[in-house]
Amino acid sequence: QVQLVESGGGLVQAGGSLRLSCAASGRSFSTYNMGWFRQVPGKEREFVASISWTGGSTDYSDSVKGRFTISRENAKNTEYLQMNMLKPEDTAVYYCAAGSWSRLASDYRYWGQGTQVTVSS
Repeated sequence: QVQLVESGGGLVQAGGSLRLSCAASGRSFSTYNMGWFRQVPGKEREFVASISWTGGSTDYSDSVKGRFTISRENAKNTEYLQMNMLKPEDTAVYYCAAGSWSRLASDYRYWGQGTQVTVSS
Protein backbone atom coordinates (compact mmCIF):
# COMPACT_ATOMS: atom_id res chain seq x y z
CA GLN A 1 0.00 0.00 0.00
CA VAL A 2 1.26 3.47 -0.92
CA GLN A 3 -0.36 6.73 0.17
CA LEU A 4 0.35 9.80 -1.95
CA VAL A 5 -0.11 13.46 -1.01
CA GLU A 6 0.47 16.27 -3.51
CA SER A 7 1.39 19.83 -2.62
CA GLY A 8 2.66 22.96 -4.31
CA GLY A 9 -0.29 23.94 -6.45
CA GLY A 10 -1.61 27.46 -6.61
CA LEU A 11 -2.29 30.50 -8.77
CA VAL A 12 0.43 31.79 -11.07
CA GLN A 13 0.61 34.15 -14.02
CA ALA A 14 1.32 32.88 -17.50
CA GLY A 15 5.05 32.44 -18.00
CA GLY A 16 5.60 31.69 -14.34
CA SER A 17 6.74 28.54 -12.57
CA LEU A 18 5.51 26.15 -9.92
CA ARG A 19 6.98 23.02 -8.38
CA LEU A 20 4.64 20.24 -7.35
CA SER A 21 5.67 17.66 -4.80
CA CYS A 22 4.22 14.24 -4.12
CA ALA A 23 5.07 12.71 -0.75
CA ALA A 24 4.64 8.98 -0.44
CA SER A 25 4.16 6.89 2.65
CA GLY A 26 4.01 3.16 2.98
CA ARG A 27 6.36 0.57 1.70
CA SER A 28 8.11 0.16 -1.60
CA PHE A 29 7.91 3.70 -3.02
CA SER A 30 11.27 3.18 -4.69
CA THR A 31 9.98 0.13 -6.57
CA TYR A 32 7.15 1.98 -8.32
CA ASN A 33 7.20 3.94 -11.52
CA MET A 34 5.61 7.31 -10.85
CA GLY A 35 3.54 9.61 -12.95
CA TRP A 36 1.79 12.96 -13.06
CA PHE A 37 -1.63 13.41 -14.64
CA ARG A 38 -3.97 16.35 -14.86
CA GLN A 39 -7.69 16.79 -15.26
CA VAL A 40 -10.08 19.61 -16.04
CA PRO A 41 -13.84 19.36 -15.44
CA GLY A 42 -15.65 17.41 -18.11
CA LYS A 43 -12.49 15.87 -19.55
CA GLU A 44 -10.61 12.65 -18.99
CA ARG A 45 -7.50 12.52 -16.88
CA GLU A 46 -4.53 13.40 -19.09
CA PHE A 47 -1.00 12.03 -18.92
CA VAL A 48 1.63 14.66 -18.17
CA ALA A 49 4.87 12.87 -17.30
CA SER A 50 6.29 9.69 -15.84
CA ILE A 51 9.55 8.56 -14.28
CA SER A 52 10.89 5.06 -13.83
CA TRP A 53 11.52 3.60 -10.39
CA THR A 54 15.26 4.23 -10.73
CA GLY A 55 14.76 7.71 -12.08
CA GLY A 56 16.75 6.75 -15.13
CA SER A 57 13.92 7.06 -17.64
CA THR A 58 11.37 9.81 -18.12
CA ASP A 59 8.50 10.41 -20.51
CA TYR A 60 6.54 13.58 -21.25
CA SER A 61 3.43 14.47 -23.16
CA ASP A 62 4.07 16.65 -26.18
CA SER A 63 2.14 19.50 -24.58
CA VAL A 64 4.61 19.86 -21.69
CA LYS A 65 7.88 18.60 -23.18
CA GLY A 66 10.60 21.20 -22.78
CA ARG A 67 8.69 23.09 -20.09
CA PHE A 68 8.09 20.51 -17.33
CA THR A 69 10.63 18.30 -15.57
CA ILE A 70 9.78 15.23 -13.52
CA SER A 71 12.16 13.95 -10.87
CA ARG A 72 12.22 11.84 -7.73
CA GLU A 73 14.20 11.35 -4.55
CA ASN A 74 13.72 7.80 -3.38
CA ALA A 75 15.54 8.48 -0.12
CA LYS A 76 12.85 11.06 0.68
CA ASN A 77 9.95 9.10 -0.81
CA THR A 78 9.12 12.14 -2.90
CA GLU A 79 8.38 12.88 -6.53
CA TYR A 80 8.46 16.34 -8.11
CA LEU A 81 7.12 18.14 -11.14
CA GLN A 82 8.90 21.37 -11.99
CA MET A 83 6.64 23.41 -14.25
CA ASN A 84 8.12 26.35 -16.14
CA MET A 85 6.74 28.71 -18.80
CA LEU A 86 3.23 27.93 -17.62
CA LYS A 87 0.32 28.60 -19.93
CA PRO A 88 -3.39 29.13 -19.17
CA GLU A 89 -4.11 25.76 -20.79
CA ASP A 90 -2.02 24.10 -18.07
CA THR A 91 -4.79 24.97 -15.60
CA ALA A 92 -6.05 21.71 -14.08
CA VAL A 93 -6.04 19.53 -11.01
CA TYR A 94 -2.73 17.68 -10.97
CA TYR A 95 -2.49 14.16 -9.59
CA CYS A 96 0.51 12.03 -8.80
CA ALA A 97 0.26 8.29 -9.25
CA ALA A 98 2.26 5.15 -8.63
CA GLY A 99 2.11 2.07 -10.79
CA SER A 100 3.30 0.66 -14.08
CA TRP A 101 5.43 2.35 -16.74
CA SER A 102 2.59 3.72 -18.85
CA ARG A 103 0.77 6.76 -20.18
CA LEU A 104 -2.58 5.21 -19.27
CA ALA A 105 -4.24 6.26 -16.03
CA SER A 106 -5.70 2.76 -15.67
CA ASP A 107 -2.19 1.32 -15.31
CA TYR A 108 -1.53 3.28 -12.13
CA ARG A 109 -2.59 1.65 -8.90
CA TYR A 110 -2.24 4.44 -6.33
CA TRP A 111 -3.34 8.06 -6.60
CA GLY A 112 -3.07 11.23 -4.60
CA GLN A 113 -5.98 13.55 -3.90
CA GLY A 114 -4.84 16.17 -6.41
CA THR A 115 -3.65 19.76 -6.21
CA GLN A 116 -5.13 22.67 -8.16
CA VAL A 117 -2.93 24.63 -10.56
CA THR A 118 -4.41 27.80 -12.03
CA VAL A 119 -2.54 29.86 -14.62
CA SER A 120 -3.91 33.30 -15.32
CA SER A 121 -3.41 35.08 -18.64
